[in-house]
Amino acid sequence: MDSALYANYLNILKQELVPALGCTEPIAIAYAAAKARQILGEFPDTVEMFLSGNIIKNVKGVTVPNSGGLKGIDVAAVLGIVGGNADKALEVLSEVTPKDIALTKELITKKVCSCSLVQNVDNLYITAKVIKGGHYASVTIEHQHTNITHIEKNGEVILDNPYKSDNVTTVDKSKLAVKDILDFADQVKIEDVQPILDRQIKLNSAISQEGLDNNYGAQIGKTLMHVWGKSVTTRACARAAAGSDARMGGCSMPVVINSGSGNQGMTVSLPVIVFAEEWEVSHEKLCRSLVVSNLIAIHQKYYIGSLSAYCGAVSAACGAGAGITYMYGGTYQQVSLTIINTLGNVGGIVCDGAKPSCAAKIASSVDAALMAFQLSIQNKSFLPGEGIIKDDIEETIKSMGYIGRVGMRLTDTEILNVMIDQADINQDC
Repeated sequence: MDSALYANYLNILKQELVPALGCTEPIAIAYAAAKARQILGEFPDTVEMFLSGNIIKNVKGVTVPNSGGLKGIDVAAVLGIVGGNADKALEVLSEVTPKDIALTKELITKKVCSCSLVQNVDNLYITAKVIKGGHYASVTIEHQHTNITHIEKNGEVILDNPYKSDNVTTVDKSKLAVKDILDFADQVKIEDVQPILDRQIKLNSAISQEGLDNNYGAQIGKTLMHVWGKSVTTRACARAAAGSDARMGGCSMPVVINSGSGNQGMTVSLPVIVFAEEWEVSHEKLCRSLVVSNLIAIHQKYYIGSLSAYCGAVSAACGAGAGITYMYGGTYQQVSLTIINTLGNVGGIVCDGAKPSCAAKIASSVDAALMAFQLSIQNKSFLPGEGIIKDDIEETIKSMGYIGRVGMRLTDTEILNVMIDQADINQDC
């Protein structure tokens, strides 16, 4: 592997695998609001949020971390202003106190926060405008959860760096390919990736255990362990689901994300960790397998997009299945078959926002990926021409990405319409 591609893959892992506190969409709202208050320099009277449909969808039903169990856009924004530390980015709410929560509840009852849907913007779009008397400050985030593109105060533009899809970035995800990912996993110096992956193992395992030990959400993880027993397959599904139970239920513990999502970060890592424990593989082998799982998931999301109607649990579980196949000693062909078998089965599960049922979708997706792994090691698979399956693994990944990004665009709009009661379901049905 040439040095430029090696550095690119390593930088992708460094950029993507970062800690975040709570579901990343409400956290991004809190971050924008906290940053706007910081720019204003005083506590505002009101805050106005201008959001894309996907942000509204992913915040509406999830508990905001460190909020005392509160949900909603207004909670995320007001709590960010009251107790947020903008300098901590995705851990903006890590220093919230009980007094901050009490004040947030009081301000929510006074309806200091308003929210408007913004059309024809990036799927990930947030503007927070805070107002005090005749003064205001606004902060805009686009495309990525901490990517501030515009800052304004009292009519003066402080930052104007609009997001463009062709902006030069420090990484190039278009260079990802399954074969090269496997080569990188084989060749990477373990000291280059171990700190990143050890953090993922530690944080994601901890919140998973929290989800199993306590009653969060619909308790998917706990239920699976109780009903299905403790086989390695059950543990892999249950541990990933339990992490989501806790995270969607407002647990304040941080996780290491993948593709901007905590749920995807847990789905892509915890099943691999469970199988490593079951098979008693070396820590180095676990790390190399996590390189595969993380990069395969990111590879798929490059085509799907960061937020869409396509449930990211599928691409993340697909990555986990690929990582487990690699750990088992699977060939490039068998890893490819695991991806094909997963996408041919559960590709296209819809995303209807972040909420407790995400844990169930994670469990189902991981289960499908593990079945795909069992098929692949016997060299069994769905065949080219069957549905969206193509002759080549890269073309299959692109096809699924096209469906998620383009084919499900109208689906995304109609899901939001149903969620905000703008669809006449009785007439249209």
